[in-house]
Amino acid sequence: MKFPETYPFLKQNQLKSENYALVPIRYEDRFNIMQWRNEQIYHLRQDKPLTKDAQEAYFSQTVSDLFQQKSPKQILFSYLKKNICIGYGGLVHINWLDKHAEVSFIMDTSLEKEGFHAHWKRYLSLLEQVAFKDLGLHKLFVYAFDLRPHLYEAIEAAGFQKEAVLKEHCFVHNDFKDVIIHTKFNIYDVRK
Repeated sequence: MKFPETYPFLKQNQLKSENYALVPIRYEDRFNIMQWRNEQIYHLRQDKPLTKDAQEAYFSQTVSDLFQQKSPKQILFSYLKKNICIGYGGLVHINWLDKHAEVSFIMDTSLEKEGFHAHWKRYLSLLEQVAFKDLGLHKLFVYAFDLRPHLYEAIEAAGFQKEAVLKEHCFVHNDFKDVIIHTKFNIYDVRK
């Protein structure tokens, strides 16, 4: 199976920053994505490890359908360095009426220790071009279990502001954890 290389609802389907690019999610990246998700399950809304069969089914049924929709609930991208996938994510839980979406991003686990902040900053910069300039969304938000303080430093450095704390909102690792929500408004919005 091969996915189309463009989303029909986007004006620009490839965004670049030096040796990095954000492109519509590629089918060939599915098993790397599965591996990273399984390695980082502790901070994801994923209740069990993914299997190859489950990943294959998700890509062939759900992800492939995204390329056919006019207003999908999610828009997923492969995050590349020199055409090699080193992460993935996108806009999820998109609310087209209220013009907001949640940011999703996960990178190759081996990059988390050294390049975490740099990759988040570059990824968000590229994703904001899609969300704000191309799609005209009003607001982006990051919804995260209170497990990774370094995440908040990275997204706040990219201009996201802490908007809310949902106290003991999720049950993770046999304990109730807060959910912290950070937001960023469209700085290109002509109405402001």
